[in-house]
Amino acid sequence: MSDLKIALDEAAGEGIISSDQAARLLPYLSDRNIGALAVTGALSELRSTDAPNPLEETEAPRFVRGFHDVLITIGIVVLLVGLWGVANHSVSLLAIGILAEILVRRQRLALPAVVLTIALVNWLIQTMIGYIGTMPSLFADFTHGAIVLVAPFPIMLALFYWRYRVPLSLALLLFSLFGLLLAAVFYAVGSVLGSSDVLTDYPLLTLVILFAAALGSFALAMRFDLSDPQRRTRRSDVAFWLHLVTAPALLYSTILLVLRLQLANSGVVFTNLTNVFFGGYLQAFTVLAVVLVMMLIGLIIDRRAFVTAGLVSLGLATGAILRHNEAGLDKIGFLVLMIVGLVVLVIGIGWADLRRIVVRRLPLSIQGKLPILR
Repeated sequence: MSDLKIALDEAAGEGIISSDQAARLLPYLSDRNIGALAVTGALSELRSTDAPNPLEETEAPRFVRGFHDVLITIGIVVLLVGLWGVANHSVSLLAIGILAEILVRRQRLALPAVVLTIALVNWLIQTMIGYIGTMPSLFADFTHGAIVLVAPFPIMLALFYWRYRVPLSLALLLFSLFGLLLAAVFYAVGSVLGSSDVLTDYPLLTLVILFAAALGSFALAMRFDLSDPQRRTRRSDVAFWLHLVTAPALLYSTILLVLRLQLANSGVVFTNLTNVFFGGYLQAFTVLAVVLVMMLIGLIIDRRAFVTAGLVSLGLATGAILRHNEAGLDKIGFLVLMIVGLVVLVIGIGWADLRRIVVRRLPLSIQGKLPILR
């Protein structure tokens, strides 16, 4: 029974409205999403008014309540693409604002809220790239240009989140702050070291900075995640979006940093990604080890993003191992697909059981802070 029905029944019991009026009001209010999950509420508010199913998937945000949301979203995408082609950027931004007022603030539709947030970010990217392209000095200086590129994002996303309380906009706001900080760090390091291109001149230092940024992003995502272990509020939604980007960032920064150190110690020059995945057994098994550790982390914190982020690396490393074992070139691709598909199915089907096996071997103090076992 929903909270809306309970409230109407209580109002009828107290004589505020009649039982007949309560029965007629319920479908009327439900059709207008009144009393349903509000996009614009606080982070600590529940995402759903229904009692959670113990076996229900709670990892992803619940932003689709019916085909009505999908239909509205299709209309948004088609309209904005058309406007982008026939009108100037200001008209597109105005359209995003009007649609957000109607569909997010008033009607509280969550899937359109996600799409409009992405549309705003795309508008900002296109606008700032166009601006930087007109400034040769910014275009030539990577770090300075990156600071100028990212600078408007925190302001615009903060305003959007303040107005509409969309979890994705908060996650993107946090990422934009990380990006601004990262660009500032590279600019400061370049100034201290007297380098105009830190990424090329100091590749190992660059990887260390990127790895530290990925760890910081992961810590922030876990802060949101652990504040809602039952995953019933929009804090978990914010954590979902943070993990979705953090997982591949942490995975590949770790792989590149470990292999960069490994190849340097063996005297091999780190020139491109061929050295990473096809340099030999050691490199391939290193990639596999990192991927497996990330998958283990995903199991522990109940986030599948850490599994899906490693599938490409898993396939490439597996292919390298098969190649060094002189497997037939005509079969390597099919064998890799078979192995990766099998891994996905085993983890996907046995996710809950695997989590119980892993988490129950952790100290009780840690278990109590993790998402509940299902």
